[in-house]
Amino acid sequence: MRKKIPFICIALLALTGLAAAVIPNGMRFTGWLLMGAAAVWAAGILAVRWAKRSRAGKAFARIFFTGLALGLAALAAIEAAIVFRGEADNSAIPVDAVIVLGAGVNGETPSAALQSRIDAAAVYLEKHPDVPVVLSGGQGFGEDISEAEAMHRALWTEDAAENARYLLEERSTNTAENFRYAKALLEEQGLDLETAVIAVVTNDFHCFRAHMIAQKQGLHTLDVPAELPWWWLSANYYLREAFAVVKTALFD
Repeated sequence: MRKKIPFICIALLALTGLAAAVIPNGMRFTGWLLMGAAAVWAAGILAVRWAKRSRAGKAFARIFFTGLALGLAALAAIEAAIVFRGEADNSAIPVDAVIVLGAGVNGETPSAALQSRIDAAAVYLEKHPDVPVVLSGGQGFGEDISEAEAMHRALWTEDAAENARYLLEERSTNTAENFRYAKALLEEQGLDLETAVIAVVTNDFHCFRAHMIAQKQGLHTLDVPAELPWWWLSANYYLREAFAVVKTALFD
């Protein structure tokens, strides 16, 4: 029975991951990660047992656990960088423009991620009233309006001068396009992007990767992080973002 306990725990971990991945709750990535962790745990147990029986097993176990340790160390380093970037407070630094990055819309209602960005933008824009603002995000699957329009409706006021500075970018489908199309709109406004400093409003977990992408497009940006209302959802996105950072660094 004692030997079966690890495999019982692995099965429970895998089932928990499967439930998180299948049940709509915003935790799909964590579900896949839990199932992956269960598979790695099982592989580790089998590697140890093989190492006890043969020289080839010992060599495999060394490679397996060394690779696992290096992978976990790299993950920890990336997560530390993401967390550090997402805690920045740049609210007092003068900027020449603001870009608010889009996120999902449920019909016409902003998702939790988008609403948090809208709230952070509203606070930030009060402190920076005289700069152009690009609301960036197209219309995707399950969205009845564009992400830019959802933000525009939420930030709309009775002040005509305030509303006039909003520029809607409604073509983009990802962060790289957010910046590419927003860049074109700001250039049309006569902004010199060689010297301009642009505030980017996005979720705290997304700040690091957004900054990477903006740099690749030659933009000088600073972060305005927005926090999600639920810690477990935030943890899910922080974990997912580490893998997205690697993808962006290697392929984008």
